[in-house]
Amino acid sequence: MEILYTPWRYEYMSTVDEREGCIFCEKAGADNDRENLIVARDKLCFAILNLYPYSSGHVMVAPYTHLPSIEDLDEETIACMMSLAKRCMAAIRDAFSPEGFNLGINIQRCAGAGIVDHVHMHVVPRWAGDSNFMSVVGDTRILPVTLDEVWLSLSERLNLGTDPLS
Repeated sequence: MEILYTPWRYEYMSTVDEREGCIFCEKAGADNDRENLIVARDKLCFAILNLYPYSSGHVMVAPYTHLPSIEDLDEETIACMMSLAKRCMAAIRDAFSPEGFNLGINIQRCAGAGIVDHVHMHVVPRWAGDSNFMSVVGDTRILPVTLDEVWLSLSERLNLGTDPLS
């Protein structure tokens, strides 16, 4: 079995316990969605770009409520998260034409949660061959679109009437 290492992930994970407050609560409570990378807001949750994306268009959907697991959320909030994830997938598909998606919720640190106390869902667009040696060997992630370009494209589709599901 071949083992691949992800040094960028360790760098991020090793500083999680040093942070004060909750990044999701802070970003959701702020006024500047563009600066905070929030691409959409719904009644009970919001979608935010991942600052360290696995691929261009990687978003996270989080409830406004600060709870650690989907087990703690009411049905309406879970439904809102799934609905917004679906809208994000459609917007990402329209903007970037990915060949597939990974959706995931990491609950607790041993499952890979970088932010343990605020549950969130990852929506990760995928393309054939998007995983390559550069991340592991070169400690470099290759992303063809800047975060600001992704924010503009997705926020337009999700908020200005060009939402593919609206």
